[in-house]
Amino acid sequence: MVRPCFLVVDREFPSSISTRKLVIETAKFNVLTAYSGDEAVQTLKRFPAINGIVLDAGVRDVPCSDLIRRLREIQPGCPVVVVSAPGAVACQADFNLESFDPRKLLTILEKLRPEEAAEIERHNEQLNKEGI
Repeated sequence: MVRPCFLVVDREFPSSISTRKLVIETAKFNVLTAYSGDEAVQTLKRFPAINGIVLDAGVRDVPCSDLIRRLREIQPGCPVVVVSAPGAVACQADFNLESFDPRKLLTILEKLRPEEAAEIERHNEQLNKEGI
């Protein structure tokens, strides 16, 4: 099974890791994490084989639309999901999620890779049947 891999660009907080990373990994997707726009660009250059980008609109070092443009220069066509507070200015992304609800984010990511998401779900069901 090949699991989808997403680049999560999140704000950094002292002594913590991205909660979005944890949520996405709980769904058994793979995650690369960057804590600034510049780090996201460098990470995508090093690891271009990703299936989507999840971007916190609150990342401050690069304006959201500029960051999306830079990322798409590296990986054209890569879907971008921007997560922001309700009523925030929308970026030019494929998906603008005005909610911090983790289930809504996972629903979008599952729609980006439906075959792989279904395979992961089948695998989980098989593990449950086996009692693992």
